[in-house]
Amino acid sequence: MYRVWSYVADYSLLLIGGAVIALFWANAAPESYHALVHFPLWTGGPIGALETHSGSLLRVVTLHFLFNDVLMAFFFAIAAKEVWEAVILREGALRGRKALTPLIATAGGMAGPVVIYLCLAVALGVLEETSRGWAIPTATDIAFSYLVGRVVFGARHPAIGFLLLLAIADDAGGLAILAIFYPSADVAPHWLLLSLAAAFAVYFLANALPRRLDRGDQDRPHSTWMRKTLGFWPWAVAGAASWYGFQMAGLHPALGLLPIVPTIPHAEREFGIFAEEEGCQTDLLNIIEHGLKVPVQFVLFGFGLLNAGVEFSAISEPTWLVLLGLTIGKPLGIIVFGLLAAYPLRLGLPAGMAVRDLLVVGFVAAIGFTVALFVASVAFPGGAVQDAAKMGALFSLGSAVIAITAGRVFGVHRSA
Repeated sequence: MYRVWSYVADYSLLLIGGAVIALFWANAAPESYHALVHFPLWTGGPIGALETHSGSLLRVVTLHFLFNDVLMAFFFAIAAKEVWEAVILREGALRGRKALTPLIATAGGMAGPVVIYLCLAVALGVLEETSRGWAIPTATDIAFSYLVGRVVFGARHPAIGFLLLLAIADDAGGLAILAIFYPSADVAPHWLLLSLAAAFAVYFLANALPRRLDRGDQDRPHSTWMRKTLGFWPWAVAGAASWYGFQMAGLHPALGLLPIVPTIPHAEREFGIFAEEEGCQTDLLNIIEHGLKVPVQFVLFGFGLLNAGVEFSAISEPTWLVLLGLTIGKPLGIIVFGLLAAYPLRLGLPAGMAVRDLLVVGFVAAIGFTVALFVASVAFPGGAVQDAAKMGALFSLGSAVIAITAGRVFGVHRSA
C-alpha cells in the first residue's frame, strides 16, 4: 500500500486540498476568490488568453491561464508518459491480446457516459446549452480509482490489473478528445508544423544521432556526453516550442508537450505505473518524471484552488448530467462492452476475475474528478453552466462509496 498512498499523496491530496479551500472561499467571499482567479500577471505578451483591452485584442496571462494552460502541461505529460510506455515497451500494459478486453471495456466506459449525458440533456430540455459538456463524464481519475480498487479488491486481485489497463486507455482517449473536440481558439493547423518540427529535431539531434554515432562503441561517448552535459535541456527547449505551436494552432496548450514525450530516451521495458521497480529506472524519461513529481504536486494544488471554487447555488441540471453520466453511464458502458468482449468476441476476462468484478470495476472507474474538472473548465465558458458541471465532477468522488458498497453487496473476494 505504500506506493499507492505515495502516488495519491503525490498527485491527488494537494489537489483535494486546493479544491476544498476553493469551495469554502468561493462560498464565503466570492468576489475576492474570482479576483484571484482572474488576476492578470502579464498583458500584451506572446502568450496568454485573447482578451479585448481598450479596443485592442491582446494576450493576457492570468493565474487561471498560468495553471490551466501552461503548468498543467506537465501533468498531462506525465499521463502521456504512462500511456506511451504502456504502448511501446516490452511488457507494456496496452500491448497484445491481453489488453483487448480492457480496451473494449474502455470504449464502453467512454461511450456510456456520453449517451446518458446527452439523453438526460434532451429529457431535461437543456441540450442546447449543455451539449458541449458531453466529454466531461468520460474521464477516470486514475489515482483515486486505483486507491479505491485496492480497498475493494485487495492488492493481488486480477481486477486491479484490469482497472489499470482501463484507466490508462481512458487517459489516452481523454487526451485525444481534448485535442480534437476542444480547441482553445480558431484552429490554425499550420502552427502544428512547429510542434512536429521541434519533436523531430530533438529526437534526431539529441536521441537518434548520438546512438547512431555510438554504434559499435561500448563506451557510448556521444550518448554519454549528451546525457551528462545537456541533460533534459534539449527537450525543455523543444517542449516550449511545441507548447507555443499548440497555442497558436488553437489547440489546448496544456497538451503541447505530448509530441515531445515519445522523443525522450526511455527504458526498454515497462514495470507498471505503481510497480516499485519504476522508481529505480535511470533512463531520461523516468528521471524527468521523478524531477517533475514535486512541482506537479503544487501545480495540482493551484489547479484545484483556481478551478473548484463553485458556489453551491450553482448546482443545477449540468451537475446531474455529469454526475449521472459518470455513476450510471460509466459502469453500464464498461459492463456491456466488457461482457461483449469476454463472451461473444471470446476474448475472455483475466483468470480469477468474475462478471461481478467487472461491474464493480465500472463503479470504481466512475470517479472522474481531476480530468473531469479540467474538461469542464474548457468545455464551457466561465459562468453558471461551467460551475454546475464542475460541481458534478467534484461530486463524482462519491463513486468511491458506491464502489465499496457494491463490492460488499456483490460479494467480491478480496485478495491480500
